[in-house]
Amino acid sequence: MIIVALVVFGLVFGSFVNALVWRVHEQDKKGSKASKLDLSIGKGRSMCPNCHHQLQGKDLIPVLSWLSLRGKCRYCHKAISVQYPMVELATAGLFVGSYIWWPVAFNATQSYLFVIWLLIIVGLVALTVYDLRWYLLPNRIMTPIAWLAALYAGISIATANRPVTALINTALAVLIGGGIFYVLFQLSGGKWIGGGDVKLGWLLGLIAGTPSRALLFIFIASIAGTLVSLPLLATKRLKKSQVIPFGPFLILGLIVTQLFGSAILDWYQRVFLNI
Repeated sequence: MIIVALVVFGLVFGSFVNALVWRVHEQDKKGSKASKLDLSIGKGRSMCPNCHHQLQGKDLIPVLSWLSLRGKCRYCHKAISVQYPMVELATAGLFVGSYIWWPVAFNATQSYLFVIWLLIIVGLVALTVYDLRWYLLPNRIMTPIAWLAALYAGISIATANRPVTALINTALAVLIGGGIFYVLFQLSGGKWIGGGDVKLGWLLGLIAGTPSRALLFIFIASIAGTLVSLPLLATKRLKKSQVIPFGPFLILGLIVTQLFGSAILDWYQRVFLNI
């Protein structure tokens, strides 16, 4: 039952992510037709991104509505991006995967942290979609995630066996998470890394909680970014002058670290440090 509930909630929140990303972008576009419509996050009605016709309940069923309409709007018949069902499925998958691979046995505290983590996941998926489409990490999406991350870190520190040590470790993780990218940003004048990536690094460091986990998510992000970039450069699908958004790789690194970080670090210590 828990898995089914997580799938349903994941699909629903994935649908919310699609609406959130589109509305934030349209609100920031001056002079667009959509910017004149009611695009408030809490009150605005869902609408087709092409013709802006308000959607009915039967148009808003995650994945199924897109499939039944064959990826087209019911009213203007224009294509609706495959992004919509993909984001919904990805969010549901992350919800379920987080539950299956949650690294600590569930108790009252871990249950609270898990719910906060799911909300953070929603925000991180939104940032990923936005960065992939428009090469930007908007503050209006990042700020609520920062508050959730602070709450997550606060509960983790308060319930730790050694709260002072946990606080110091979290502070160091934040320093590492954003500090490395801040230095790169300053050295390159923003050419190597964007300002949004610096802020995202601080935020993800807050969630990582320890220096080793902060270094791990940065390492995973760097490896993933390299594995994606090199084939694109080799096949000339990506020019040397072009950039690819790094935010999604940082987010991927954090998610992997959150769920598998302890196992990865334990393996590293056994194999390479003989601990």
